[in-house]
Amino acid sequence: MGSLCALDEPLQYPIARRDESVVEDYHGVKIDDPYRWLEDPDAEEVKEFVQKQVKLTESVLEKCETREKLREKITKLFDHPRYDAPFRRADKYFYSHNTGLQAQNVLYVQDSLDGEPEVLLDPNALSEDGTVSLNTLSVSEDAKYLAYGLSASGSDWVTIKVMRVEDKKVEADTLSWVKFSSISWTHDSKGFFYSRYPAPKEGENVDAGTETNSNLYHELYYHFLGTDQSEDILCWRDPENPKYLFGGSVTDDGKYVLLYIGEGCDPVNKLYYCDLSSLPNGLLGLKGKNDLLPFIKLIDEFDAQYHDIANDDTVFTFLTNKDAPKYKLVRVDLKEPTVWTDVIQEAEKDVLESACAVNGNQMIVSYLSDVKYVLQIRDLKSGSLLHQLPIDIGTVSGISARREDNVVFFGFTSFLAPGIIYQCNLESEVPDMKIFREIVVPGFDRSEFHVDQVFVPSKDGTKIPMFIVARKNILLDGSHPCLLYGYGGFNISLTPSFSVSRIVLTRHLGAVFCIANIRGGGEYGEEWHKAGSLAKKQNCFDDFISAAEYLISAGYTQPKKLCIEGGSNGGLLVGACINQRPDLFGCALAHVGVMDMLRFHKFTIGHAWTSDYGCSDKEEEFHWIIKYSPLHNVRRPWEQHPDQPSQYPSTMLLTADHDDRVVPLHSLKLLATMQYVLCTNLEKSPQINPIIGRIECKAGHGAGRPTQKMIDEAADRYSFMAKMLDASWIE
Repeated sequence: MGSLCALDEPLQYPIARRDESVVEDYHGVKIDDPYRWLEDPDAEEVKEFVQKQVKLTESVLEKCETREKLREKITKLFDHPRYDAPFRRADKYFYSHNTGLQAQNVLYVQDSLDGEPEVLLDPNALSEDGTVSLNTLSVSEDAKYLAYGLSASGSDWVTIKVMRVEDKKVEADTLSWVKFSSISWTHDSKGFFYSRYPAPKEGENVDAGTETNSNLYHELYYHFLGTDQSEDILCWRDPENPKYLFGGSVTDDGKYVLLYIGEGCDPVNKLYYCDLSSLPNGLLGLKGKNDLLPFIKLIDEFDAQYHDIANDDTVFTFLTNKDAPKYKLVRVDLKEPTVWTDVIQEAEKDVLESACAVNGNQMIVSYLSDVKYVLQIRDLKSGSLLHQLPIDIGTVSGISARREDNVVFFGFTSFLAPGIIYQCNLESEVPDMKIFREIVVPGFDRSEFHVDQVFVPSKDGTKIPMFIVARKNILLDGSHPCLLYGYGGFNISLTPSFSVSRIVLTRHLGAVFCIANIRGGGEYGEEWHKAGSLAKKQNCFDDFISAAEYLISAGYTQPKKLCIEGGSNGGLLVGACINQRPDLFGCALAHVGVMDMLRFHKFTIGHAWTSDYGCSDKEEEFHWIIKYSPLHNVRRPWEQHPDQPSQYPSTMLLTADHDDRVVPLHSLKLLATMQYVLCTNLEKSPQINPIIGRIECKAGHGAGRPTQKMIDEAADRYSFMAKMLDASWIE
């Protein structure tokens, strides 16, 4: 039985024009695309459509009684100081900090760990509404300069600026058209490597962030401090392969620059190197010449991932998944590039997440074991285990140390631990680990809650891990509102982390919060990822549906009390699941989802996702995709199952006008399609659950979003959820 409408009367949806003339032929299959006009974010008709939807959504949210209470509680809990792990350069320490409700985190510098911290860069001062954010930063080896990338309105486009650390003077250097880039200084502190796209030609759309053109012809450059961008040295490009992405990284000893080459989102890369000390006149000698850097190819095929951990002159240690889907550490001498030896062999069950060289000849290694982190100190040369570090069940983030450091900092978080930064001193025989800073949320008492991990059999019998967070000692009588969250793609793992808004839901709406670690993610390595991609993408949806069925059969909830949520690839997950099992859910929240699976590869960086999804241009892959593409599978449940009253769950599609990662057209086209098929195209439709879109202005895919916008969005979507699931407020 679908949920009864929580609103008094059915919504009056705006009518969107259908252009029946747009029909595309995919390998002999004709597919209508009547809302293709919604793909142009700058067209007046599209802006009008967006405004009407914004108005409709506001009229629904005004009826959601818990909206203000949620906003107030989330704001109150959010208002606590937060810190990141500090990192050292030369004689200085740098860290970011937020006093609580600041729109963006502020970067601080101090001369010693107990020295007086000074504000180095405050992004909040760069815009009135907090929509300019710090996208990336890098401090020069001598700690005299900070190079930093700024992004506006959450766009992926970045402008790099340079500041003198000593007197905080912003230099004239300005680097534009930067995207998907790191900043890597040479050890003489004279400049840095960065990546960019060619500038758009005269007359092309330049509101960076709303344009949908494909991102092609990435390039690697070197910038000398104090010079104009036009004088930067082009170090690498490959016009033959316009979709390649390039990243330059200077090794810890400053001797080499490594060139990482990627194509899609798969964990595979090519790896070239250049010995900077062998350039006759250094990088300066390349100025004004048209020569690329003389890179030597170490790995020249996309068959595995290689990530540099350390090097001693020509002997390099890499983290790789070559013949090791759960990853291993290997070593090679550049003088004998065909001879590779294992330093740490692949584990049987646990995934080798990261390794970081520290304290001269040691490394700090993290494993993922059933979605929980394990941290170890190992010998860099032999790989042998020296110490296991005592950490709670949760997630380790931001291991901050370099090979020369004998003190390591790292962050820790879990569902019930807002954040701890540990300081670990490796000088002594046994590592000395202590709490450097602990993030405290006033009014949060972890003893009220309980976390469980269960393993749910999916349709094909595969065991899927799921975390369940609830108030202690709840009755399993099926009465609880439940929020089930998932992602399942691109080798990304969903590990335990603290969320203010979810704690508020658990405490004040009596909700049960769950994360399903479905296939497609990286929780068990590359095999787990591959089992939920390409021809096997349906496994993701089966896993998620099985997790939902478990929550119902175990007595946590019931269909009309169950809400599913996901973002980006997880938005696709939600869109596909409500098409496949509309009867199973009471509410659905899909953020910035990839919804038009036939055309995603034509916009911005969408072409990189074909490594996970395939591409409709290829006949075999078209037939995988068309079966689950959310836009192309909206059906009327009451016509599919005339014997039972059914409708779609109450649905909110969330997107943003400056999302240049998953462009807004995905959500807009699905919104128009669902409203038409389920609601406006028939008299007295059984679909009385609302289908609405929340469209954020001046925002992007989610990175760099100001604190207030995050709080407002959480209050909006969760008050909608509360109203639709008929969840009542608990003081």
